[in-house]
Amino acid sequence: MMKSAPQLAPAAVPLDPAEDHIAPAPRVAVQAFCETVESAAAVQAAGGDRRLAKIHLKVQMGGLVAAIEGFASAATPDVIIVEVNGQADNVLANLDRLSEVCDAGTRVIVVGQINDVTLFRELTRRGVSDYLVAALRPLDVVRSICGLYRTADAKPVGRVIAVLGAKGGAGASTIAHNVAWSISRDFETETVVADLDLAFGTAGLDYNQDPAQGIADAVFMPDRVDSAYIERLLSKCTDHLNLLAAPATLDRLYDFGTEAFDPVVETLRALMPCVVLDVPHVWCGWSRNILTKADEILLVATPDLPNLRNAKNLVDLLRAARPNDRPPLFCFNQVGVPKRPEVPAAEFSRALQLEPVASIGFEPQLFGTAANNGQMIAEISARHQAAESFRSLAQVLTGRARSQPRRKNVFTPLISKLVKRSA
Repeated sequence: MMKSAPQLAPAAVPLDPAEDHIAPAPRVAVQAFCETVESAAAVQAAGGDRRLAKIHLKVQMGGLVAAIEGFASAATPDVIIVEVNGQADNVLANLDRLSEVCDAGTRVIVVGQINDVTLFRELTRRGVSDYLVAALRPLDVVRSICGLYRTADAKPVGRVIAVLGAKGGAGASTIAHNVAWSISRDFETETVVADLDLAFGTAGLDYNQDPAQGIADAVFMPDRVDSAYIERLLSKCTDHLNLLAAPATLDRLYDFGTEAFDPVVETLRALMPCVVLDVPHVWCGWSRNILTKADEILLVATPDLPNLRNAKNLVDLLRAARPNDRPPLFCFNQVGVPKRPEVPAAEFSRALQLEPVASIGFEPQLFGTAANNGQMIAEISARHQAAESFRSLAQVLTGRARSQPRRKNVFTPLISKLVKRSA
């Protein structure tokens, strides 16, 4: 904001309140001036959210008066959050004083006690970017800050879905590949599968692809990672499905730092509306980082005791690490193996405090045939219950509804016969 201008920064395009997919904020500086301890705690908690991981946040008390005094002799950050108390006239007068000490381009979020549309309109007219009504929740702050950088003409940011098995051999890769195929086909959405199991990944086999390049080329050369480079590494599986394959070779060691996959995932997010990460069953810095930052997590478990223990540990950890996200989703796989004792679904769900979003039966003939042929389950048996489960998972993970086929009129054959007779 210009010091000579009485206006604050132009208002941003607000996020849809029903939108559960919030794009991460860029690397910006945010300074909050709160009146109450509760609001300060909410803003501080929001700063720990995965979508605000890049921002630099500073929280202090004193409200609007402290903000005016502080910025009278200091440069203003990218975003200012100010909590106000008192009557609307006093609030507007103090905001005019704040605009006089703000730099150009600074965005202002106001937190107030008054829930009044007239005040909101007056704040918008003055250029306030957003108005939040106390009591604040951390997610309100996250949504507001991220919404400042979501413009009307901005390219949509892709949804990242991480799929992980609670135990090795749970079949998470098979489910990830089939769900991604269903997303691309049923919704006609550009989708990419990134196989993160560089040593033993099976995505290339499942999609019957053998690309010369893949994700290892990007991870080992992060300086080259950009949209053009990643697009050259993608292998086209179907009209809307792309693969970033793993080399599945043992000629080198795949030891990575915590943020090794971040440039690849962020580039894929900018390129594709849907990114499915096939996460191997390993526990290290980069796998935890991937799960913490994903938009959706699907945990695949078979109904036995080791899977139950591991699934509970993962769910508890991710709930704590992602307090403003919904808990990980989980599904059963390989249910009904002959002569194998199973943990009852009710007990499994009670331990996790979650209900499964799908339960996929043990079908060795069907899944074995699909794996050997490099096909998806729906390509072999489109009406099979497993194929329908993958369609349902695709719907839940993307938050979208599949278009329902038009129901066939039961009288159509009879009408056709009568028309032919009359002719």
